[in-house]
Amino acid sequence: MLHSALLNVMVKAARLAGRRLKRDFGEVEHLQVSLKGPANFVTAADRKAEEILREELAKARPGYGFIGEESGKHEGSDATHLWIVDPLDGTTNFLHGIPQFAISIALERDGVIVAGLVYNPATDDMYLAERGKGAFLNDTRLRVAGRKRLADSVVACGLPHIGRGDLELNRREMVVVQEKVAGLRRFGSAALDLAFISSGRFDGYWERGLSSWDMAAGILLVREAGGYVTDLQGKDAMLQTGDIIAGNETIHRDLLSVLRSAG
Repeated sequence: MLHSALLNVMVKAARLAGRRLKRDFGEVEHLQVSLKGPANFVTAADRKAEEILREELAKARPGYGFIGEESGKHEGSDATHLWIVDPLDGTTNFLHGIPQFAISIALERDGVIVAGLVYNPATDDMYLAERGKGAFLNDTRLRVAGRKRLADSVVACGLPHIGRGDLELNRREMVVVQEKVAGLRRFGSAALDLAFISSGRFDGYWERGLSSWDMAAGILLVREAGGYVTDLQGKDAMLQTGDIIAGNETIHRDLLSVLRSAG
């Protein structure tokens, strides 16, 4: 697959940061046996990855703004462009030596996401999308799954952890969805969950309480693979509300209806 100049910039940055994360991931296993554990080490790895991404993206597009999970928002001289970056989505997985984590990079132009990348350094899976040009996993064109019935579908979700989110609402939602689907999964990385929707691995996905960097790239991946993404009100305000639901047209509609019954 021939990448555009823009995607080449994103891929180069992701691979550089990914090499660092992969090396650090190899160290996590050795730190698991210590009493203190690897938490401080993983925090440092997260921050270093973001530094690499910010530096590399700024080299190629020096005027663009930048918002990252670790360093917050940095205004650029070009107010029309904004990088939205998560250097390590799936930190808890990384912390526990689980190879389900990703770098997520999106570019927003005049409020519209025009390019997205989700990269898992542990598996070397690189998901890419540009607005109007389709979505790809490495060199393979992606399409969302074609299943039409929730009863045949595997659906992914997020689970709020201690001190975050509405646990009671989440339990109600899980109950109503479990009664309708073939399988329910929680993998621990919103970026990869959306990438899995784009590649047809998951049929549906929903989560609450996310940040823009968790989902910006994944939103474009799903849409460029022919899928539907909205917030849990059925509107195009995911980055503002932090809530998201995705799937093909039918599964998105039916899953949204089921979730509303839990409210």
